[in-house]
Amino acid sequence: MTSGVVGRTAVAVLALLGGGLLGTCVLFLHSYWWGLALGVAATIACLVAVPGGWWRRLPIAIGWDAAVLGLSFERPEGDYLVASDTLGYLLLASCVVVLCGGIVGLRRHPSTEPTITTRPGPLS
Repeated sequence: MTSGVVGRTAVAVLALLGGGLLGTCVLFLHSYWWGLALGVAATIACLVAVPGGWWRRLPIAIGWDAAVLGLSFERPEGDYLVASDTLGYLLLASCVVVLCGGIVGLRRHPSTEPTITTRPGPLS
C-alpha cells in the first residue's frame, strides 16, 4: 500500500464518522423545528465546504444517512426516534437530499481559475 491510499482511507473513515456524528445530532434534535433547520443547514454547509470526491464528500453523506436511517427503526421498547409527523418526514426526505449532494460531489467541476495564454513575442 502506498501512503496516498492510506491517507485517503484515513480521510474517508474520518469523514464517515463525522457524517455519522452530524446525522446523529440532527436525529436527536429534529423534533424541534429549529433543530431540524439548524441540523440540515449544518449538513449542507459541511457538504459545500468539503471538496468533492470519493474520499471526502461521499463518505460524509453515507455516514449521515446511515446514522439517521439506522437509528430510525423501532427500538426494543417499541418506540421510534423519528415520529410520523411533518418534522419526521422532512428528516427522512432530507436523507435523499444529503445522499444526492454527496453523489453530485463526485463529478469534477471545471476550474474557475482564469487561464493565461501567452503568445510568442517579438523578443522570443
